[in-house]
Amino acid sequence: MDARDQTYSCRAEAFEASEDVGRNPSKAPTIGDVINSRLGRRDMLRGALAVGAVTAVVGPMMAARPVHAQQTRYVFDEIEHGVDETHHVAPGHDADVLIRWGDPVVPGAPAFDPMNQTAEAQAQQFGYNNDYIGYEPLPFGSGSSTRGLLCVNHEYTNEEVMFPGLGGRQDGDAEFANMTEALVNIEMAAHGGTVIEIEQVDGAWRTVPDSQYNRRITANTPMRLSGPAAGHDLMKTSADATGTEVMGTINNCAGGMTPWGTYLMAEENFHGYFWGELAEDHPNYANFDRYGVPGAWYAWGRYHDRFNINQEPNEANRFGWIVEVDPRDPTSTPIKRTALGRFKHEGAESIVNSDGRVVVYTGDDQRFDYLYKFVSNGTFNPDDRDANMNLLDDGVLYVARFDEDGVDWLPLVFGENGL
Repeated sequence: MDARDQTYSCRAEAFEASEDVGRNPSKAPTIGDVINSRLGRRDMLRGALAVGAVTAVVGPMMAARPVHAQQTRYVFDEIEHGVDETHHVAPGHDADVLIRWGDPVVPGAPAFDPMNQTAEAQAQQFGYNNDYIGYEPLPFGSGSSTRGLLCVNHEYTNEEVMFPGLGGRQDGDAEFANMTEALVNIEMAAHGGTVIEIEQVDGAWRTVPDSQYNRRITANTPMRLSGPAAGHDLMKTSADATGTEVMGTINNCAGGMTPWGTYLMAEENFHGYFWGELAEDHPNYANFDRYGVPGAWYAWGRYHDRFNINQEPNEANRFGWIVEVDPRDPTSTPIKRTALGRFKHEGAESIVNSDGRVVVYTGDDQRFDYLYKFVSNGTFNPDDRDANMNLLDDGVLYVARFDEDGVDWLPLVFGENGL
């Protein structure tokens, strides 16, 4: 299914539909197949008999006891379903706008003017289409629930909504007829993420406009590649002969906060940002075919060679990673941690294992693909933040195989198990 199909009313609908058909060539059973097999008719009947037996014994005892309503503070009057221009909440409740697309983020950012947008302004203002939201308390390590840093992903843009007078979706057979380089550059600046200080005053939250921590991250923010894939030949481009430096991050879906207070941005459907066509004998052809590159969802490749695979065939290899950002240092360079794998990342939630190693759980949001976990070789030190800052560069990535009797985590180690 093509995300450029014009039968969908907006880009969001088209994106969702485009991922309904998996790209995984494996013939192995999916998790749905495993669940159906495990919870087959025989198991369902066995479970029903067990429930019936328990009910027969417990039911009379339950009936003999007075039933008390569970106390909860989440009591409200249900509101009528509907869709209009007003944000409705239940009586006695409030909904406040903390920050909106275009609101100033960095100190000195201009006020938002939807009729006169520029890439320079957008790079200082709140981005578009929020996904993940993380929170880092202030002061650091305080656990404060009234002041902290909000870390927000800006996943993608809807140009048909962003730009007055543009018309409908700019993709498909129209080949981005009304898109210009200026509009493309605004889109690129609206991607990425935001770090902004917030505080609660008299029960209401507000942003802190002049905070030293406020920061925008965009599709043009300089970043560093680290871990096992950094410096590989397939990471090198005409702009980066070392294969260790990359500009920006895109399609940032879910994410996570690490135990040492960094912000993980997951790059999801990166394939949609590239256009062009490779010959079948090109070294990247099988790789791109597996990921769906190019998706040609945007006009970026018309104005920026790095998003045209005919001009820069390795640029797409530099996306699809987990990006680690230090919200405590707005001058720090974000790092793409390649040890956590390259795929259409959905989420990056971490725990500290009982042995002190850090485990990061991630998922591939492409239909019929996999769940992963990364286990660090080093251990977390709660008293030495600097010692934790490179834990995600060294470890083992595992993929989950779901069987009827449980889950096996298979290590993905080059040179082992057929890899």
